[in-house]
Amino acid sequence: MRAEPEPVVEQLRQDGRGVLRAETLLVLALSLGASGVSSLISFVGSLIKPGGLKDQAATLNGSYAPGRPWLDLAWQLFGITTALVPVLLVAHLLTREGVPGLRALGLDRTRPGRDLGRGALVAAGIGSAGLAFYLVARASGANLTVVPEALPDVWWKFPVLILSAVQNSVVEEVIVLAYLLRRLDQLGWSPAAALLASSLLRGSYHLYQGIGGFIGNAVMGAVFVLLYRRWGRVGPLVAAHALLDIVAFGGYALLAGKVGWLPTPS
Repeated sequence: MRAEPEPVVEQLRQDGRGVLRAETLLVLALSLGASGVSSLISFVGSLIKPGGLKDQAATLNGSYAPGRPWLDLAWQLFGITTALVPVLLVAHLLTREGVPGLRALGLDRTRPGRDLGRGALVAAGIGSAGLAFYLVARASGANLTVVPEALPDVWWKFPVLILSAVQNSVVEEVIVLAYLLRRLDQLGWSPAAALLASSLLRGSYHLYQGIGGFIGNAVMGAVFVLLYRRWGRVGPLVAAHALLDIVAFGGYALLAGKVGWLPTPS
């Protein structure tokens, strides 16, 4: 078969990059990119509101139907389930690309013990440093008071918090870490530029917590990128993120108002 002229080959390559670029932007617009814009608007609102940032609260898991626990539970499960749809979209797009869906990103059950062990070590290191940074940021007035949970004391409270933590970890690590890095690599971005884009995106959708939330999560994002590059699997980072959120949500539910060092809304 006659080889295609070089200009035609280059045009096909550019067309392919255009499709990948559009696909990536659409996935982000349906998920964490939109969250970044929403977070920015929320942060601006906090800045122009009378009073300092630390006197305002950012609630992560609140009630959707106060006083109506079964309706509240239905809304909680609906929100958790629908938040995972962009992850299913990513899996579908990867399958159409000719790779085995999320397995291509290292999210599978082939190494559960190793993934969980690595994730636990990462969570222990980042969790302790992250808590200290949050307390300093809030005390300096650069952060809102973060309220990890404000759910009613009903039987489904802790199961929903665990499901919410797992959902957060899967969505963020699949999309903003593994999927985004894969697409940026395919688009010809340098590793440094891809690391910067991923970490800044992670920081952006935490900006509603304040400057401290942005910086802390951007740094965490950079660490996660380096670990993902090293291990080639997103599974350990999903485990680490899930453990971080489970401890944060559950710990706040158990300790808020009972220990002096944990900030609560005034």
